[in-house]
Amino acid sequence: MRRVVITGLGALTPIGNNLHAYWDGLINGISGAAIITRFNPEKFKTKFACEVKGYDSSDYFDRKEANKLDPYAQFAQVAAAEAIKDSGLDLEKINKDRVGVIWASGIGGLETFFLAIKQHVQGDGTPRFSPFFIPKMISDIAAGTISIKYGFRGPNFATVSACASSTNALIDAFNYIRWNKADIFVSGGSEACVNEPGIGGFNALQALSTNNEEYKTASRPFDKTRDGFVLAEGAGALIVEELEHARSRGARIYAEIVGAGMTADAYHVTAPHPEGLGACNVMKLALEDANMKPEELDYINVHGTSTPLGDISEAKAIVDVFGEHAYKLGISSTKSMTGHLLGAAGAVEAIATVMAIVNDIVPPTINFKVPDPDIDQNLNLTINKAQNRKVYAGLSNTFGFGGHNASVIFKKADF
Repeated sequence: MRRVVITGLGALTPIGNNLHAYWDGLINGISGAAIITRFNPEKFKTKFACEVKGYDSSDYFDRKEANKLDPYAQFAQVAAAEAIKDSGLDLEKINKDRVGVIWASGIGGLETFFLAIKQHVQGDGTPRFSPFFIPKMISDIAAGTISIKYGFRGPNFATVSACASSTNALIDAFNYIRWNKADIFVSGGSEACVNEPGIGGFNALQALSTNNEEYKTASRPFDKTRDGFVLAEGAGALIVEELEHARSRGARIYAEIVGAGMTADAYHVTAPHPEGLGACNVMKLALEDANMKPEELDYINVHGTSTPLGDISEAKAIVDVFGEHAYKLGISSTKSMTGHLLGAAGAVEAIATVMAIVNDIVPPTINFKVPDPDIDQNLNLTINKAQNRKVYAGLSNTFGFGGHNASVIFKKADF
């Protein structure tokens, strides 16, 4: 099968509105958590989130265009534009029939849906829905609008698997190129759920941290005092390209994608398998697909959401899969800084993994204070400070409600 590489990156995150600002935020251990500004959170159990800072749609879209796009689709366009520019693609020379878009969102246009239903309920019952209501809301529209903007006529669709969504998008892009169905994909994910139904819904699930007094440090993966994840918004985009196609145009290559795995817990709607069975299986499959031994891996960007059950099961799975080598790995949860971007998490964290490989720096797991006796304390969780260390190969884990698991492995571009 054909080899596949990453040639462009774009990010719009709670700790940086472009790739380099995002990476700087990661290696410097910046928290993106703050009191919610999108709406008045006074009556909600959780009053904070990781919002994108300083975002103004008029910086990227004219008013007419912005009104046609839900914030999640706006974020997608912004990150995709940066990744395409970063890749150096000559849009006049490439065969656009061989360029596709696979874009993910766990929830899609929640803001659009909420506002339209709210307006209808508060009205007199007469239906006055916008003709843009459905196109703005659906989860595939980001992929569609990116395709339309650039004229990319290859495979085009959305993946939806909760918090594993954009890792699944990336894996699909990887496989379609391996199978010679396309040469290039714009792949990634975006989410915009910091709103009333987003916060209220996850509060009802008791999934969010309610540590309103210490909101800046509330995302604290692996810490004994963790009490849930911090909801986040944003987007991550990667240009996925066939190796020889990238070489023929003299592209800069960030890293190679070498393996991927997908499994299901088949256990519970929201809780992970207590023994980390699905997580074990997905990491084993990714290693097998990459034809790698466990000891060849250097770094794991864990799902690490800061939930009481999830962090324990993932840490256990790592020890089960990697054995003694687990204690030599660099391990970190960048959600400690970005919060949890739901369907966009996989893309944003894949970018972090790629940049760790490029720069030989493992970003930290910040906000750690109290060790959890249920988590192996011999694991190197990159506590509170980035570590300079050789990173030849890195794995990114994402797990979603419904028991969806997806892992992808990248290697240094040393060819």
